[in-house]
Amino acid sequence: MRIMGIIGLVLQVLASSLLAQESRPNIILIVADDLGYGELGCYGGHEIPTPHLDALAREGVRFTDGYVTAPFCAASRAGLFTGRYQTRFGFEFNPIGADNANPQTGLPTSENTLADALRDAGYATALIGKWHLGGTARFHPQRRGFDEYFGFLHEGHYYVPPPWEGVTTWLRRKTLPDGSQGRWTSPDGRILWSTHMGHREPDYDADNPIVRSSQPVAESVHLTDAFTREAVSFLERRRDQPFFLCVTFNAVHSPMQGVNRYLEQFAHIEDMHRRIFAAMLAHLDDSIGQVLKRLRDLELEKHTLVIFLSDNGGPTRELTSSNGALRGGKGQLYEGGVRVPFLMRWPEMLPKGHVERRPVSSLDVYTTAIAAAGVNLAPPNLPRDGVNLLPYLNDNQVQDPHAQLYWRVGDNAALRQDDWKIVRQGGSRTKPDWELYHLADDLSETRNVAAQHPAVLQRLTAAWEKMNADMAPAQRP
Repeated sequence: MRIMGIIGLVLQVLASSLLAQESRPNIILIVADDLGYGELGCYGGHEIPTPHLDALAREGVRFTDGYVTAPFCAASRAGLFTGRYQTRFGFEFNPIGADNANPQTGLPTSENTLADALRDAGYATALIGKWHLGGTARFHPQRRGFDEYFGFLHEGHYYVPPPWEGVTTWLRRKTLPDGSQGRWTSPDGRILWSTHMGHREPDYDADNPIVRSSQPVAESVHLTDAFTREAVSFLERRRDQPFFLCVTFNAVHSPMQGVNRYLEQFAHIEDMHRRIFAAMLAHLDDSIGQVLKRLRDLELEKHTLVIFLSDNGGPTRELTSSNGALRGGKGQLYEGGVRVPFLMRWPEMLPKGHVERRPVSSLDVYTTAIAAAGVNLAPPNLPRDGVNLLPYLNDNQVQDPHAQLYWRVGDNAALRQDDWKIVRQGGSRTKPDWELYHLADDLSETRNVAAQHPAVLQRLTAAWEKMNADMAPAQRP
């Protein structure tokens, strides 16, 4: 009887352990780079098919008013991974090139990341792709909560190693080979130069190897495919425990390199600049489809929260990336710079095919994921600016998740409250030049109504000043 009792107790403990594990969802966060608001089919795009991301929208929630906290890569990612406005801890600007190797540049180690919180709660964690939150040892992803890392640490990387076999490459240059301006195509058609931006392509690969953990690897596969391979491998290896998989593709960020087999699909697009972008986006969509298919094949789909978003709006002149009807793009605080495609799916918990029109933020990813996993916020003394979106999507709560959404990039600033938005783009703090827009009837921010609504302008600027008083001083790189 005593043996039977011990066996029963062991079985009970095992059953409780399995039940606890089964109640904790897997979490997959997929981040696209520089993808504009208007490109995906589910956001009105019609030129480039994106069937896999469109399916994700049909199977889950599509946010029409999803925002990031900065109009460029690094600062936006700092807010995403911490659930805190990056201006709270001074990470306001975008380290480029050699600045990534500055030992003082990176996500402050005092900040707790989503990966930190989930790993400490028993999740297996991995980051695959672009980091851009510090290129030196103390900022390494595996010191920021990730068990595994495969990718690169700086802002960008060529998709294939020289001599760029199997792709057609579009590069920015100051001058063409004959000394003129315009466009030049190599005799074999594989390399194109353009002077339309007035500067050359950054030296993305300098001191920026592809690494596994911290060891450089010789990766011959196109990075979009390599990141997909690594993501699928992680799913297969970690299928029996709760996991947090973050896949930060560098597509569709420059340098522009389109795989030739994808270029053939878009031969009808005459402008090669646009055709290469189309190839890159189609490639990205197929790759995300492969990750989601493997998740389904492993019978993990129903029990996995999948979140997809872009890190900022599209840089149209650089990439041709469309922001739809939105004004501006990457680097600006108009809607085109900070409103992004934002999708969420969790078959067990979220409604299917729901379109959510209330404003939400990338800050909410941290808090929603923590709530889904049943993990306490850590450390609790740090204020989190995100909210748990699950009750808003499931419980018919009528209020907005956020009273205001705030932005600051040096002298540029913005705040959204209800359907009103103020923007200071190109002004200064000594001579403020606030613009006011009513997004409900002016989504494209073409009519500055500051003069017509001085009371609204005053209310929103006062709200911005109040929030800004809680932020750290701007620290330019």
